[in-house]
Amino acid sequence: MSLPEPEKTKLSRLLRRIALAGLVGSLVLVSACTVRPLYSSAPLSGSQASASAELASIGIKPVGSRYGQQVRNNLIFGFGRGAGEPASPAYSLTLGVTEAVESSALVQVGTDQDEPTAGSVTLTGTYTLADAKTGVVIASGKRSITSSFDRPRQEFAAYRAQIDAENRAARELAEALQLSIAQDLVRHSKTAG
Repeated sequence: MSLPEPEKTKLSRLLRRIALAGLVGSLVLVSACTVRPLYSSAPLSGSQASASAELASIGIKPVGSRYGQQVRNNLIFGFGRGAGEPASPAYSLTLGVTEAVESSALVQVGTDQDEPTAGSVTLTGTYTLADAKTGVVIASGKRSITSSFDRPRQEFAAYRAQIDAENRAARELAEALQLSIAQDLVRHSKTAG
């Protein structure tokens, strides 16, 4: 059974109007969206510098451990896009990195002790971002990254596997901290402005 011709025309016009209204509504929603690329040329905070220039103006204070230094080096490289530390930083970042190494799996052997066969390294980074001139704290935060590794029976191989896991975790932690700090600069500009 089919509809008479005038009914089909009315229905198709109604469907077109609904589709058009949906399209207009979605365009309105998209135009109100404030999402933008992190590394766009628009500034993060209230300054006139681009986002990448603003991140490159963050000076990072020295840390005291090997894995902490790995995180710091990766942050310097990420903030400056390979250019190194800024000569006169606009912001100062105090970084603290702690490590927890755990055995993840054990194999029972004929002796009294079980031998670990897998492990995990968890690096936790805490940071405080401050204005370099005034010392006013802009933001602080904490991020953690876990990296797993195989633990072979050879002592040096097990040590090297743990170091490699620390390096992977340091790289990933630096990326997480970089994103978090960029978000903090955006939030700071919205509250200050």
